[in-house]
Amino acid sequence: MQLQSSFLHAAGCRVSNISDSRLAVHRPRVYPRRHLRGIRASRETELLKEPLSDKSFSPFDRVSVLSEALPYLQQFRNKTIVIKYGGAAMKDPMLKAGVIKDLVLLACVGVRPVLVHGGGPEINTWLDKLGIKAEFKNGLRVTDAATMDVVEMVLGGRVNKGLVTLIQQAGGQAVGLCGKDSNIIRARQMVEKDIGFVGDITSVNKDLIVALVNEEYIPVVASVAADPVTGQALNVNADIAAGEVAAALRAEKLILMTDVPGVLKDKDDIKTKYTALDIRSTRQLVADGIIAGGMIPK
Repeated sequence: MQLQSSFLHAAGCRVSNISDSRLAVHRPRVYPRRHLRGIRASRETELLKEPLSDKSFSPFDRVSVLSEALPYLQQFRNKTIVIKYGGAAMKDPMLKAGVIKDLVLLACVGVRPVLVHGGGPEINTWLDKLGIKAEFKNGLRVTDAATMDVVEMVLGGRVNKGLVTLIQQAGGQAVGLCGKDSNIIRARQMVEKDIGFVGDITSVNKDLIVALVNEEYIPVVASVAADPVTGQALNVNADIAAGEVAAALRAEKLILMTDVPGVLKDKDDIKTKYTALDIRSTRQLVADGIIAGGMIPK
């Protein structure tokens, strides 16, 4: 897995002399007292309570990391960061616990995180249970009426409230939303009729998110939208939704979590990774088939 578990690292911090960038910030007692909540026993919540191993790291290592991180913490204090969370990062309980700890840490040090999530693996699980075949086209889920019902129930219910619970058990305060709430995400159905109830985002209403962030809550937004004219629920790609929300909020950073190292000219050779891309070259890579599938929305 190439996914970076530390949002401090993703936000710009270099972490030296340690192999796990979460080590400097794992202790629950640094969280403000008013954020603490009771913790119910489960595999994920037990992981949230477990401190990471101290064996290989001296007090000097911790001081060094904190000293190096301090300018970045100051730089991003009171700044909004939008994180797209989904896919493989949701499947591993240990990885999920690390992500949630990092998210709560950001809130505790004054950064204003907004979480936008998908839930592809969970959707696929429930589609399989119901005997509905999962199909994709150009990285987007083909969503007929039956699939849309499952998407809305899973993303807006099980996945969204599960993430809210984990954040609160880790010491944060979160509010679960979907794009339909307060018309946060408005969309229209894509013109490609063979893809079903998949939406093109037309606008984002940031007011509710801003109000929650100002009150020190972490908004957790499921990528389900509605057509404002027909009221039809629409499945919107979580990567695109996160980008649109970040743009509306004028976020300092947008972090897309992924289990691949980046765009590779040769998908089997990490050395061929592109370190930077502009819009023109990106479009060409899509046309050439080098950027394909789920990487296209990103």
